[in-house]
Amino acid sequence: MEIIAFLVDFILHVDKHLEAFVVNYGAWVYALLFLIVFVETGVVVMPFLPGDSLLFIVGALAGAGLLNLPLACAVLLAAAILGDQCNYSIGRYFGPKVFQWEQSRFFNRRAFDQAHAFYERYGGITIVLARFMPFIRTFAPFVAGVAQMSRAKFSAYNVGGAILWVMGIATAGYFFGNLPFVRQHLEKFIWALIIVPGLIAIYGAWRGSRANRGATAVGPSAPEA
Repeated sequence: MEIIAFLVDFILHVDKHLEAFVVNYGAWVYALLFLIVFVETGVVVMPFLPGDSLLFIVGALAGAGLLNLPLACAVLLAAAILGDQCNYSIGRYFGPKVFQWEQSRFFNRRAFDQAHAFYERYGGITIVLARFMPFIRTFAPFVAGVAQMSRAKFSAYNVGGAILWVMGIATAGYFFGNLPFVRQHLEKFIWALIIVPGLIAIYGAWRGSRANRGATAVGPSAPEA
């Protein structure tokens, strides 16, 4: 419970924790950023680590002069790309066995099924879109590996999505993260970065599963006598 409480506090107050880390440990913050993003994107059982909110806060701290924006973006890009490649490789290796797994404390079958439905509906572009969707972001490269998507095609979507994700959100944080209104309501912005993309992902998965059920219910027409 203490670990869960710490993670919730870290996610909701990531700005304060990162700022304190910079003050106490200086340049080691870049190693911490790499670790968080790599684990969040590269380990299928760790989808709850901060992603969008972390990037926004990194940009805001860079705007306040506490971080070097080009260096931070380079580190985050490397972590995001390598994390997805790792996750893809895990899915590709364990793909033949994954559909036999049951719900457990280490593997959320329902979240995996949502990611699978989303991936099946939208194809390779999911790798790009999933970057902006919590939980789906962690499962999408794993599903791509399970589905045996070619590594060259996956890598292209992976790099493109990482650039849009890291540069887009970090840059937004750099320009807007230190505005008085944003600073005053920062916790609400963090909640929005967590909840809104998640709701979009759930809605997309629900529509995909509903369409699949409808197609199954209709089925092929019976041959005429």
